[in-house]
Amino acid sequence: MSAEWLSVLPPVVAIAVVLWRREVILALFLSIFTAELLQQSSLLSSVPMAGMFTLERIVGVFEDKDNARILIFSLMIGALLAYIRQSGGVSAMVSSIIKRGVARNGRQAAMLTSGVGAAVFVESNLSVLTAGILSRGLFDRFGLSRAKLAYIIDSTSAPICILILLNAWGAYILALLGSYELEVPAAQILWGTVPLNFYALVTLVIVVFSAWTGKYFGPMASSATLKHEDSAEDLPVEATHPSYMFVPLLVMVGGMVAFMFWTGDGVMANGSGSRSVLYSVALACLVAYVMMLSSGNFTHIKLVKIGFEGMGELLPLVTIVLFSLALGASLKELGTGIFIAGLVGEFLPVYLIVPMMFLAGALISFSTGTSWGTFAILIPIGVPLIQALGLPPSLVLAAILGGGIFGDHCSPISDTTAVSAIASGCDLLEHVRTQLPYALFAGGVTVVMYFVVSVIYL
Repeated sequence: MSAEWLSVLPPVVAIAVVLWRREVILALFLSIFTAELLQQSSLLSSVPMAGMFTLERIVGVFEDKDNARILIFSLMIGALLAYIRQSGGVSAMVSSIIKRGVARNGRQAAMLTSGVGAAVFVESNLSVLTAGILSRGLFDRFGLSRAKLAYIIDSTSAPICILILLNAWGAYILALLGSYELEVPAAQILWGTVPLNFYALVTLVIVVFSAWTGKYFGPMASSATLKHEDSAEDLPVEATHPSYMFVPLLVMVGGMVAFMFWTGDGVMANGSGSRSVLYSVALACLVAYVMMLSSGNFTHIKLVKIGFEGMGELLPLVTIVLFSLALGASLKELGTGIFIAGLVGEFLPVYLIVPMMFLAGALISFSTGTSWGTFAILIPIGVPLIQALGLPPSLVLAAILGGGIFGDHCSPISDTTAVSAIASGCDLLEHVRTQLPYALFAGGVTVVMYFVVSVIYL
């Protein structure tokens, strides 16, 4: 087996261990170890060295400030969730929404969740968190499973962000396109991808259809009968006032927008998503702390304990995010994504190039767990094809972007998948298992659509 083919072994190990042992943390660790082992000159004599390099790779995640912010933000979300839960704000908000008729049944709760996720298009993690936190209690009240909540928020956030593009996603893609001389302005090409990003559009249609009809298929259909395992977050808390939930969430969303403008020097699209999310969540935690302290029902010591207990509940998922980031860095050095991209080949018929670019993006994003990393790999491959063969630039770019989103929805090693599980309170593997059929279905429809469009227009 050639060295190039061996580069796909780490993600295969991760997926195999997940399916065999149902332990994501072990799977990710072994995958990182395999990737580091393959980078040694002598495999058999380098096992101890690979073990040390594995630890160094994990430690190295913190050298990137964006990665460190993501991990701290993931912990602080645990504190924010604990604050708004223990304050009685969640119970009060659920009761208020039901009394006001905003959500009288499961269908309206699901549609509300999807609508909130779509409205918060500034950043994908913020979209997931806002919709997930707001809707947990509603889904429990109407007997909807947490797996359905995780599916709705996960399958709404990234597609909305890649379609609206007035965010860091758009700025990042424009930066990747900026190094090429194109006949059409990069911004015009990017906006032209919106009606051609079939995966994002099909995914949103399926989400709205599922939420409106209440009809689900595959493992998701039976998830409604699965009782959500009780934990500290499920213990009943006496309702107080909706403001204890509403105000911190409003601060988080408003703060995110404000910090995006601030970090982007007045241009939201140029803002730093990782810094803005961290700052907005920290500010929301501070507001929740002050509100609870000023109520007279909580002491400083009690609030500190609540915050750390909330962080502790999310440690397993934060560890998954940490290992996912480490694995992504290791696979980048190993060249896994570039090798998979090369499988597209240089001698495909023109009408197969666009469908294969989507499939390559889907495979890379699923194997590496990163959509932005997939964009970074495939855009340098797709743009020369556009220039050499005269392909429609927006069509090729849309296929790449849609393929990158695919992995966010079904890869067990994606940090976005883990954040969705955090926000919904769903078991990570249950989220992956129940959402996978939807992602595969949408992906299959997308391939057919790209093939038909390519045959007609190329």
